[in-house]
Amino acid sequence: MGYEHIEVERAGDFATITMNRPQRRNALSLEHMRELITAFGEVGNGDARGIVLAGHGPVFSAGHDFADMAGADLPYMRALLTTCTDLMTLIQHVPQPVVARVHGLATAAGCQLVATADLAVASENAGFAAPGGKGGWFCHTPMVAVARNVGRKRAAEMAMSGDVIDAATALDWGLVNRVVPAAQLDSAVHDLLERVTRGSAASKGIGKQALYAQIDLDQPKAYAYAVEVMAATSQLPDAREGMQAFLEKRKPNWDR
Repeated sequence: MGYEHIEVERAGDFATITMNRPQRRNALSLEHMRELITAFGEVGNGDARGIVLAGHGPVFSAGHDFADMAGADLPYMRALLTTCTDLMTLIQHVPQPVVARVHGLATAAGCQLVATADLAVASENAGFAAPGGKGGWFCHTPMVAVARNVGRKRAAEMAMSGDVIDAATALDWGLVNRVVPAAQLDSAVHDLLERVTRGSAASKGIGKQALYAQIDLDQPKAYAYAVEVMAATSQLPDAREGMQAFLEKRKPNWDR
């Protein structure tokens, strides 16, 4: 389908969903988020093995679009924030690994996108912030994702100060997986996707969803859940093929 605010491209096994509102710093208007939801749903249900989330223009994403929100009433704001939450949930629900390609500033809900993606690669000139802390509207929902990446004290510093952290700090704090020179960003994203999409796509999709399901459980509940999932998936064709191929010292033949 045609999109107004995003682009979707396919190259080999990988799909790239690119935010394309450079004149608005890729701000997340309601229609923009709805297009992202449609695109992630369609790609997630297809045969791509990995997804890149990128942005055109000088900024990865400046977060919510205040022009879309100023003066809005409570029902509208609740619907907008629920749509944003639906988008974040979908990114973690699709079976493919999702890598955020962060070439510039990612603030507020833009930083939330980075924290929500399964993996993230940033250029050295990228920056990350939850600026609501130094304004009039605290970044409540972005911090749900950010705090689950960087930990309580660092999340509190980002949320309360609103200051930008640079790419090196984001790497140290666990918000991104790699930081590379800008000229190497695309190759680093592709290299990471190549490595994390090896093996059975079916197994990886189940594994991704199980990872998110167990990660916030206490340890006994997490093990109880993981045991059941791992036992059940041992009976799938790809699991049996992987074990047999290992024993026979040959390359496995996956269903996908």
